[in-house]
Amino acid sequence: MLRDTRVCWTLDQNRDPVPFGKAAKPRQRPHSMTDHTRTLSRARIATSVAFGLQGFLLASILTQLPSYRDMFALSESLLVVAVVSISVIAGLGSVLAERLAVRTSSKTTLRTGLAVIAIFGGATGLAPNSALFFVCLALYGVGLGIVDAAANMQAVSIQHAKGRFILSSFHAAWSVGAIAGALFISATAGLDISVRVTQVCAGVIVALLLLAFGPSLLDRSATTAVDSNVGGAVTLTVPMRAFVLLGIAMALFYAVDFSIGNWSTLYLEDVLLADASTAALSMAAYQIAALVARLTGDYWVGKFGETMVVRAGSLIGVIGMTVVVTAQSPSIAIAGFLIVGLGLPVIAPICFSAAGRMAPPDQIDSVIARINLFNYVGTVVGGGIVGAVAAFSDLRIGFLIPLAFCVILIALAPAFAPKSVESVAAEKTG
Repeated sequence: MLRDTRVCWTLDQNRDPVPFGKAAKPRQRPHSMTDHTRTLSRARIATSVAFGLQGFLLASILTQLPSYRDMFALSESLLVVAVVSISVIAGLGSVLAERLAVRTSSKTTLRTGLAVIAIFGGATGLAPNSALFFVCLALYGVGLGIVDAAANMQAVSIQHAKGRFILSSFHAAWSVGAIAGALFISATAGLDISVRVTQVCAGVIVALLLLAFGPSLLDRSATTAVDSNVGGAVTLTVPMRAFVLLGIAMALFYAVDFSIGNWSTLYLEDVLLADASTAALSMAAYQIAALVARLTGDYWVGKFGETMVVRAGSLIGVIGMTVVVTAQSPSIAIAGFLIVGLGLPVIAPICFSAAGRMAPPDQIDSVIARINLFNYVGTVVGGGIVGAVAAFSDLRIGFLIPLAFCVILIALAPAFAPKSVESVAAEKTG
């Protein structure tokens, strides 16, 4: 292990900043505790903005897919393949995020990812033909994976510095951004602004806010010693069983989440014979409820702990999905999706939190990037398997799969309270 000769400040609020390898000098405090608190507050705001920008741009692109379909004369099946492919490509982005974060920092990685999605997300509106549209969409998918991993790296680091669970609030910011993106597209469509202009404007909005808030992100590159293996693959020392169980839980949640996002509207239209405007309310109900769940998630975790909240949230998901698959009218199904949203969406931030807690300080970014890969496994499962089952029967049968996933999540709840790296080390030395 090679040590950096720079002054590296600890994030522990109960200690004075001390340079690595040097004894603390009395009465020398380069940064006051107030400065430290302000830095964390600015970083928390900036990271929340990053989550919101990711949700905003993703919602703007997905909401406009029907317009792109008409513009480039795309088939429905090709469009579904394109959406699922974004998740697969985003997995590559998450891998790249780990490598870039190890070489530089999660701050640099997140700013890079936001720049990529701003450029290529906006460029989808400039594509003259379907081939270039898919190229832009693929490059956007890479950036999406980078942002997804790096934003959670930042969030976990800030949470560790704060010393209390706050990860759910960051994911709430994502939900706010997604709702804002959908409303942005609705407003521009109402003003008869073209798809191309709208998408370019969405990219510009992301770029401008990146320039404004990017410098305030947390810089962890100066908080850890420099490893001689920087730039190479990091060998994780976390308990693999605990890591895999958290990964499975992550995949199951996103499979349910993506199933609702991808198939709920079609379920109401094809199975329950709802009109298009009524069917759209299913996704709106779920997203609004998800926002409520994430805004209150920090409080519930602080009061009852991760395991209890995951168990309760999964049970609520079981109840909601049961209502969905047994619904005989659109209004009942919409209520079911709303119930699911009130419980299940707290699982993702708790999963990232648990993964970060069991990682050594110099492996946090790598652990977060790798646990994030299960996110995309879940979206592929949610988009592919549910659709395949529906193709051979109908979506009522197809939604039995996410219902079963919610049941499994109840059983996985104990995995959300893994031993911290400090407790594991204490057991070994004791």
